[in-house]
Amino acid sequence: VLARYGQAWRGVKPKLAAEHGAIGCILYSDPQLDGYAQGDVVPKGAYRPEESVQLGSVLDIALYPGDPTTPFVGSLPGAKRLDRSEATTIPRIPVLPISYGDARPLLDALGGPVASEAWRGALPLTYHLGPGPARVQLQLAFDWRLATAFDVIAVLPGAERPDTWILHGNHHDAWIAGATDPVSGLVAMLEEARAVGELARSGHRPRRTIVYAAWDAEEPGLIGSTEWAETHEDELRRKAAVYVNTDSNARGFLAASGSFSLERFLNEVARDVADPQSGTSVLARSLARQRIEGRSSSEPTISHAMGAAIENPTAIPFEALGSGSDFTAFVDHLGIAALDFSYCCESDYGVYHSEYDTFEHFARFVDPTFEYERTQAQTGARAMLRLADAEVLPFDPRPLAERAGGIVDEIRRETDRFRDETARKNEWIADGLYRVIADERHPDVPPEPQAPVPHLDFSPLDNAVEKLKAAAERYGRAADALAARAEPLPPAAAAEIDRALIATERSLLDPEGVPGRPWFRHLLYAPGLATGYAAKTLPGVREAIEERSFPVAESQIRRAAEALERCAGETARAAELLERALGIPVPAAPLQGGRSRETRLLMP
Repeated sequence: VLARYGQAWRGVKPKLAAEHGAIGCILYSDPQLDGYAQGDVVPKGAYRPEESVQLGSVLDIALYPGDPTTPFVGSLPGAKRLDRSEATTIPRIPVLPISYGDARPLLDALGGPVASEAWRGALPLTYHLGPGPARVQLQLAFDWRLATAFDVIAVLPGAERPDTWILHGNHHDAWIAGATDPVSGLVAMLEEARAVGELARSGHRPRRTIVYAAWDAEEPGLIGSTEWAETHEDELRRKAAVYVNTDSNARGFLAASGSFSLERFLNEVARDVADPQSGTSVLARSLARQRIEGRSSSEPTISHAMGAAIENPTAIPFEALGSGSDFTAFVDHLGIAALDFSYCCESDYGVYHSEYDTFEHFARFVDPTFEYERTQAQTGARAMLRLADAEVLPFDPRPLAERAGGIVDEIRRETDRFRDETARKNEWIADGLYRVIADERHPDVPPEPQAPVPHLDFSPLDNAVEKLKAAAERYGRAADALAARAEPLPPAAAAEIDRALIATERSLLDPEGVPGRPWFRHLLYAPGLATGYAAKTLPGVREAIEERSFPVAESQIRRAAEALERCAGETARAAELLERALGIPVPAAPLQGGRSRETRLLMP
């Protein structure tokens, strides 16, 4: 199979190819995506020349990231390892990336039907789907030896709560030069760490412990961060409060993803960071862009993680975290609230994961003045210092509750649409309409009617969301009262509130994990099984519906509802602790939600 980059994550392509009988897979970057169709190519311009090869891991990280032979445990000497044949994330067929210059004669030689418009690229040829007279000999060599990965960890102990950690990580390994990915993000993090160190040497010690990490082996499959997190799982579960992730950086607008409870916090940080181009804040500039361009207007489907577009935004909305960078082990496996942010979208960058991603390229096309490198460092430093120094952790569960409700409503709407589409297709099949249009250009035409989509009972999720909203509003009122108060809280009370807030994210974990993927324990966020990087919210529910496994969907609705109820209980507990510390009368109603025995094992 010859496949081009784009749409789905690269690792999905050989996986699907193998499932459909392929014995090998060749990947190439079409110039439509990042070559001459986008702009002048290197050396005249920023885009990929015809001889450039895009490299990248094709491990199936939607099953689990990290060392393929040590899922769930750190890859240390003496660790029990799977045989390579048992490692399910390693592709079952050989995969080779090539340039679009080398792909052209292969595409030219293909026969078969002409590709539909959406499947055509920008090479000067007619795109056929195959098969045809073209024959390829694919010969690859592999080196299966183990090698040592080097994570660099720096710790600044907290003065008041040393056992509560705020972490910031960025990987240091690259495909070849890696000036944009990852050095642009790493340099900004190192400058941020230097400034924090200068503050410490001048006498300012953070309240909580700050940990900086430069991860190795991210590119082969998030190995350095995943193995470190698995090795230190017990300590991280007890101590880690927030993980901040950065990766690449460029010129442009602040883009953010993360745990929804941190959405308001990062917007407050963005409000106080100056944008070097406009002279206003990076928050104001990003909001202006949203007002002009809007959010994604693509028609929603059951696989989308987000709901309706925002036409008049007042905040930078978070995308849900999926995978593809080093936050994965922290949020998806350990339930640590996480942020991921960078600046983007005003640069010319067509040399991703290639030998052309050099300092010269970055300085000419990505951020010539290096102003957004400074802005990234300022954003990261403000976020880390505020997280480390806040009297109580700056979590706000109100956006989490609202987004959870929107996600449930969206899945319900899309399930109804899915039901209507299935009924309509079955009518067409019964009337013979599909037989009229079916030909080799329509291989996806269902030959048999599909089972109807039953009514799914979303009431457990509706009830859980209402409990979470009530608890979030209660905590929000107490947090607003804290913000207006001049007198500090007793340190012991503030530390206990911290622990309760940390538990709100942990409560969304389930020891059994997402169906078929037990490493991914978070029931609200996970990468999609067939999307790789992109997130699926309420993944167990969504994917069961997509796969037409409706009894599984019913059980996943109940499991997800239990997780949201646990989160509501922990949120209400945090609210009560804060109310007592502030002297606010505590409602007589009992706490809503609670912890199961299994969930307690995952809590701090």
